[in-house]
Amino acid sequence: MDSPSPRYQQIKDFLLERIRGGTWPAHHQIPPEEQLARDFGVSRMTANKAIRDLVHTGHLVRQPGLGTFVTDRKAESPLHEVLNIAAEVRARGNEYSNDVLCRDAIDADDEVALHLGVRVGTRVFHTLIVHRENGRPIQLEERFVNPKWVPHYLDTDFSQHTPNEVLVAACPISDVEHVVEAVLADAQTAAWLDTTTATPCLLMIRRTWSDEHLVSYARLMHPGDRYKLRSTMRSQR
Repeated sequence: MDSPSPRYQQIKDFLLERIRGGTWPAHHQIPPEEQLARDFGVSRMTANKAIRDLVHTGHLVRQPGLGTFVTDRKAESPLHEVLNIAAEVRARGNEYSNDVLCRDAIDADDEVALHLGVRVGTRVFHTLIVHRENGRPIQLEERFVNPKWVPHYLDTDFSQHTPNEVLVAACPISDVEHVVEAVLADAQTAAWLDTTTATPCLLMIRRTWSDEHLVSYARLMHPGDRYKLRSTMRSQR
């Protein structure tokens, strides 16, 4: 028989359920320690520990004299790097999962041929994957890969390895090109991302090279209300 979880953990679970479920959105003020202590029949110190833990993980922020508030925890990626999205999610202390919508070999049309640097009609690998954080979609990845450089790409178990992991293992990335724009999703894309066609999305076009070889072309669509991109630049002195 499983032993009951500590009382402070029960308070944490209560708070996280409302934060992750959207009941308490970003900037919402949570109940004060005194109220949580009364509601759960515990000491104020126990309630304080639960809140402290969530402040430490970035779910909550204390504002002296005002109270404790839910933070804006949009998923965030550095714009100038190519990171494994599964590792990003887990680094935030959250659960990663995905849905593989499509994995096939197709003939490159004009757009894909132009971006992947091949002739129109060239056979290329194609995947369409929804990446999730704690069950919520944060990215729709449509990727085209030149089979010449990653011949076993479609043999991957994408529930265990993301496309990024496969490409980096096969062809270490030497150069990256990013183009980002704000767009509105079509009805199918909005359904995959669990958003609406009226919600702005961030579309990143990414091309990756390994030495002189153009290996991959990807279209990465993110719901704008739960994802952001970050770029840092240091001045040269």
